[in-house]
Amino acid sequence: MTIAKKLYLLLACVVVGLIVLTGISIAQINRVNTAASYATVNTVPSLHDIDDALENTYSIRVAIWKFISDPSPTVRGGAEKKMANAHDKVIAAFDKYEKDDLSDDKDREFLKKDRETFDAYEIYRQKLMGFAVAGKQDDAINAMINAQATVDAMMNALREHKKYNEELGRTGADDANKTVATANAMTIGVSIFVIAIITFVALSLARKISGSLNEAVAVTQAIAEGDLTQTIPTNSNDEVGVLMKALSQMNSSLSNIVGDVRNSVSTIATASSEIASGNLDLSSRTEAQAGSLEETASAMEELTSTVKQNADNARQANQLAMSASTVAGEGGEVVSQVVTTMDAINTSARKIVEIISVIDGIAFQTNILALNAAVEAARAGEQGRGFAVVASEVRTLAQRSAAAAKEIKELIDESVNNVEAGSKLVAQAGSTMEQVVNSVRRVTDVVSEITAASSEQSDGIEQVNQAITQMDEVTQQNAALVEEAAAASQSLQEQAKHLEQAVAVFKLDNSQQPQHGTAATANATTKKSAQASTKKTTFKAVSAPAIAKVRHAASPSHGLVPALAGDSNTSWEQF
Repeated sequence: MTIAKKLYLLLACVVVGLIVLTGISIAQINRVNTAASYATVNTVPSLHDIDDALENTYSIRVAIWKFISDPSPTVRGGAEKKMANAHDKVIAAFDKYEKDDLSDDKDREFLKKDRETFDAYEIYRQKLMGFAVAGKQDDAINAMINAQATVDAMMNALREHKKYNEELGRTGADDANKTVATANAMTIGVSIFVIAIITFVALSLARKISGSLNEAVAVTQAIAEGDLTQTIPTNSNDEVGVLMKALSQMNSSLSNIVGDVRNSVSTIATASSEIASGNLDLSSRTEAQAGSLEETASAMEELTSTVKQNADNARQANQLAMSASTVAGEGGEVVSQVVTTMDAINTSARKIVEIISVIDGIAFQTNILALNAAVEAARAGEQGRGFAVVASEVRTLAQRSAAAAKEIKELIDESVNNVEAGSKLVAQAGSTMEQVVNSVRRVTDVVSEITAASSEQSDGIEQVNQAITQMDEVTQQNAALVEEAAAASQSLQEQAKHLEQAVAVFKLDNSQQPQHGTAATANATTKKSAQASTKKTTFKAVSAPAIAKVRHAASPSHGLVPALAGDSNTSWEQF
């Protein structure tokens, strides 16, 4: 359970305790209020109603004496009226009591007895009034004397009823006092119980939280002193448990980091020895590289001149090919125009043939008409002879026109055939010229590509020449880098010693201690490889990515070698 949930539990206990205490207090207050208000709500009205009944019974008794003793109509009328009024008030008091003031079954029995005794008295009162009205004074007085027992029973019943209500009032007051005492005792007891529970829960939470925090403080102090070998308990699920888990993870991370740093120290020592052996290789390689660069430079000069000459020849060939392509294109355009003209001539000849066909048709129709005219003239006899001569001439002209149209049509057909043959030949010539133009264009493209390739080769040779020049400069700088690398390796060894002293403060498990034997083995291996590498004089070409990797690996760290600032950084980057 988290600390927040524990605090919520404590708060819940407080709230529940207050709710219980408040509920009990309210219940007890209601009981006290009920007991205290009983006298006001029930006892006092009950006594008041009984007193009203007693007072009115007294009035009835006094009025009946006046009614019997004084026979005057005025006195008897007033007495009778007073008795009737008092009787109604007694009955009203009994009804009100039964409706509002009954407390229990015993109280109901008392009220029943009050009614019965009052009704019995009323029977005697009616007899007395009958004797008095009849003028029987002696009988009335004797009856009054005999009714004394009934009067006493009525009065005693009312007095006992009143006494019972007074006892109920005293009992209610005693119950109120007892209820107050019980409420006070229960409130105090519940308060003590709630306070005890809240105190117990609060002390338990405080003890748990304090103990967990003390453990966390002890773990933190141990880590601050460099002790990374302790086992941190992580069995709790609250916020302190989360903190302990985080401290355990931090302890493990620090332990791994310190172990890695210690292992890195031995690796750095091995690397510094490898750098020293690399300096020997660098010295021998620099001398061999200088000789190779001189030979490469002379060969590149000859190659550059040859490539430039090829580029010039390619440019001239490109210009000639472009001229030929232009001429071929112009010839193709002329042939296209001739083809267009032949098509127009062919179209015109066809139109002439159509016109000649129309003329031939007209001559044929004219011949038919002349023949018909001659037949009609023959039928006319002498009168149509002149018309027959004209028709004969018209027929002759029509025949001559038809013969001429036929000859012209034959000539035009022969011309159309010749034009069609010429159009086909011109079309073939046009396609041939297009092929020639396309071939010349392809030749021009090939020559252009050759020219571009020659230019690129020339540019590439120049770049290679510049690269060789830069390599020559780098070769000259390598000699200085040998001394700088030696200083860097010495500084690296010193920094490794300082780093080893810095991490020696931390205590680690045996499984995380560095193995120093590997550094010595690597050092011996490095020396053997250095001796073997000094005997080699033949070198292979190094690619650009490999040179970039060497530059990145050879760049000195500003934190490890502070003495190699300024120009030395530039030298390493060039290397």
